[in-house]
Amino acid sequence: MTAMTGPAPIRDHALNNLRYIRDAMERASAFTSIPGWGGVAVGVTAIVAAVLGGREGLSWNWMMIWLGEAVLAALIAGVTMVRKAARSDVSFRGAPARRFFISYFAPIVAGAVLTVFLARHGFHAALPATWLLLYGASFVSSGAYSIPVVPVMGVCFMLLGTAACFVPFAVANILLGAGFGGLHVIFGWVIARRYGG
Repeated sequence: MTAMTGPAPIRDHALNNLRYIRDAMERASAFTSIPGWGGVAVGVTAIVAAVLGGREGLSWNWMMIWLGEAVLAALIAGVTMVRKAARSDVSFRGAPARRFFISYFAPIVAGAVLTVFLARHGFHAALPATWLLLYGASFVSSGAYSIPVVPVMGVCFMLLGTAACFVPFAVANILLGAGFGGLHVIFGWVIARRYGG
């Protein structure tokens, strides 16, 4: 007489269904720990960088000011994002966070590589458009896994980057300030008000 094996396959089937539902819910959820007030702070520091950079003109010092601003902005954004995630009990290990960061960092890495290339060959005038376009692209792509305002901000950065392709360098520096400064302040405030801190 053979042993009954009916309950085990039913249990396995139920576990597989639960796994599928959990994975589907994780895929459908968005990464919401975008720091609003951190974005405002980043915007304020970028406005200062635009003013300081405007005094330097097209020079090595101008590039160093903006690269220093990029490091400072990354620190501010990182700290405020970690704090917001901790308050909201959001994991950086979950699928939404992984998808967000992969989509976000791909254009940022491309921008870093192009910055080195353009600087080595003396094409400093191309940097404002490059930075605005690729930073915008990072938010357009990662915004698919985040709150709805993120890709809108990305499109605004890309529009400024497109404009920076066709204006004198002094105006392009102003566009950097308008993007990394003004857009961060505006959208940071919107995120803080609508989506918490």
